Amino acid sequence: MKIAITGGTGLIGSAVTDLLLSDHNEVYILTRSRKVTDDDNLHYVEWLGSSSSPEKELDGMDAFINLAGESIHGRWTEEKKKNIMESRLQATEEVLRILGKLPEKPSVLVNASAVGYYGSAEQERFTERSSPKNENFLSAVAQKWEQKASEAKELGIRTVFTRFGVVLSKKGGALSQMEMPYKLFAGGRIGSGRQWISWVHLEDAARLIAYAIESEIEGPLNVTSPFPVQNNDFGKELGEIIRRPHWLPAPAFAIKTVLGEMSVLILEGQHAYPEKALQSGFKFRFPRLQEALKDLLK
Repeated sequence: MKIAITGGTGLIGSAVTDLLLSDHNEVYILTRSRKVTDDDNLHYVEWLGSSSSPEKELDGMDAFINLAGESIHGRWTEEKKKNIMESRLQATEEVLRILGKLPEKPSVLVNASAVGYYGSAEQERFTERSSPKNENFLSAVAQKWEQKASEAKELGIRTVFTRFGVVLSKKGGALSQMEMPYKLFAGGRIGSGRQWISWVHLEDAARLIAYAIESEIEGPLNVTSPFPVQNNDFGKELGEIIRRPHWLPAPAFAIKTVLGEMSVLILEGQHAYPEKALQSGFKFRFPRLQEALKDLLK
């Protein structure tokens, strides 16, 4: 297949690209600056430039993956929040423009989203059929992002919203930040410790995106392990695997003081369940946290 991808050089995008190439697909990465590659199946296409016309190079795509958007990490100033929101909507608007220009439409658009869509809750379990429990900034971003991407359906394109949980990887990403206090012998529960962490191994996240392309899945798709854990249990498991104590709690007020509004990422969470993936027959390689952490931290 020929597959176009935005955000193809990021954490998830790189893993997806590697997986697609390993299955002998042709991958077209949309980037602001064209790169040279010696892989005949890997192509770089300029986009989001004042004079770029990527649609000229993207006719005949079988699928389109949109992962573009500014990182949510970093203190949430008003300018940062504006960039988080606008970068996603503008990139998706450009994807829609490209799709509209293509004489031959791809059969599917896989558009990134997040389990933050549901808001936060300690008691409720969220499946793809769930409505948001409450709204915070991340919930608003995810809802508006999905609403914009859903316009692809008007072009007759099957559209999937991959609602990512916390993606765990060997290098970079959330796990490195979670591991650091333990390496310094200062690990422990954060806030109440009861907040849910809906996590997923990077390999399974990439596989689920590829699965969404190949299957007939449509609409929201929770990209999370079937077995989320609460913050305190996550820390205990992490400490045990790297042989560090889980003992020093970080109070909520301290986290809020340091991180401001972004503290919602750490102090609040949601129990997301990948009902649609499981019912359609997808098999996770790392469904349990212990086996995922052992693979990533070995």
